[in-house]
Amino acid sequence: MSVSGGGRLPAALDAAMTALNASVHIDSALWREDIAGSIAHARGLARIGVLSDEEAQQIVAGLQQIAGEIERGEFHWDVDKEDVHMNIESRLTALVPAGAKLHTGRSRNDQIATDLRLWARRRAAELEQALLELAGVLLRRAEEHLDLLMPAYTHLQRAQPSRVSHHLMAWQELLWRDLGRLRDAARRLNESPLGAGAVAGSGFALDRAGVASELGFERPMRNSLDATASRDFLMELGSALAILAVHLSRIGEELVIWSTEEFGFVRLSDRFTTSSSMMPQKKNPDVAELVRGRAARVIGDAVSLLVLEKSLSFGYGRDLQEDKPPIFAAAESVLVCVRALSGAIDSMTFNAARLRAALGAGHMCATDVADQLVKLGVPFRNAHHTVGALVRRAEELGVQIDQLPRSEVRAIHPELTEELIDSMFSVEAAVERRQGIGGPARVRVQEAIADARVRWGLSE
Repeated sequence: MSVSGGGRLPAALDAAMTALNASVHIDSALWREDIAGSIAHARGLARIGVLSDEEAQQIVAGLQQIAGEIERGEFHWDVDKEDVHMNIESRLTALVPAGAKLHTGRSRNDQIATDLRLWARRRAAELEQALLELAGVLLRRAEEHLDLLMPAYTHLQRAQPSRVSHHLMAWQELLWRDLGRLRDAARRLNESPLGAGAVAGSGFALDRAGVASELGFERPMRNSLDATASRDFLMELGSALAILAVHLSRIGEELVIWSTEEFGFVRLSDRFTTSSSMMPQKKNPDVAELVRGRAARVIGDAVSLLVLEKSLSFGYGRDLQEDKPPIFAAAESVLVCVRALSGAIDSMTFNAARLRAALGAGHMCATDVADQLVKLGVPFRNAHHTVGALVRRAEELGVQIDQLPRSEVRAIHPELTEELIDSMFSVEAAVERRQGIGGPARVRVQEAIADARVRWGLSE
């Protein structure tokens, strides 16, 4: 049966194969990197005499013209030419006859690996800048609310007095480690595959080091097989993005909780919320919920990258065509989430009255009573038991521990004075007592903010 005979089944198979084979609708996003790599390769070919200087100049000019066409939306992407490489090369050859020489010593295998590394490096830099902006927002808001106290929670139960700025700085610490992971991934991927060929290098004496340097890579990759067959740099970047997305989701979750009527700690700007289509009184924290939702997708993208490569033998396999959708989607999702949270946190307002009221319930200073008994010589376990009994007594009376009759409080230790009791039950004093490194005392938080500004390069 002839494939070209127009029969239903062969035609359907041809169409399916075309749809499966073509990738230009995805990898056209790499056009900047593909053109940059081709320009560097052309100059490298001129240095070894494969191209004349004039031919190299014509090719570079042609590629620059194509870049302009793409930027202006004038370039026609042809699905029949499969991918970004062949579309650009075809147009180049039409503009410059010498363009037919450009692929000398190069394979689409090392070409796409190079494009992806250039793209990953660029996107990592964009993400780093977005994180710097979010960190700047958090540090500024922490400074603005240095004296605003709030409960710290464990198990989502009120635990001990703290301060809003200390909590914001906890978010910042997560993001600082995320920045480190992005930088590590960008540093490790900054090697050039170009010149590795399809799998075993090139028969031409390519100037791999010079081309790598022109593209801003630290060095050429050391092994041609590894250069074209491995995508661990995408797995590492994708994993860093997934961890970052989880952290953004946790921040989003707290914004959802804090903006409820039950908590009422913050009010999100109208620019980052929506109303209900049915209930006119609703103000929904959509920005935070959408960030949580995107985290699920980014985690899935990271898993896709891991699974994609897990069963590949060494040497390029066409499976790797599928590496682009997940990493493209993950990077875009995380970038938009970081920027959206920056805007939401920058514009939200804190409800000082509700935060203060929350400190008045949950027996917030119970730990400080136990600590005071320890300072008076009582073993901690005994002190813990004694204060637990005080809490039970307060609950029987329907009051907070600091509202118990002073006579009952003094009865737990003969050396408890009114002054000590007042200090034990003061949420302000409780926060300031926590002067250790990493604690919420005002001076420690000020130091943490100053240190973070230096680390992030945001010193004023």
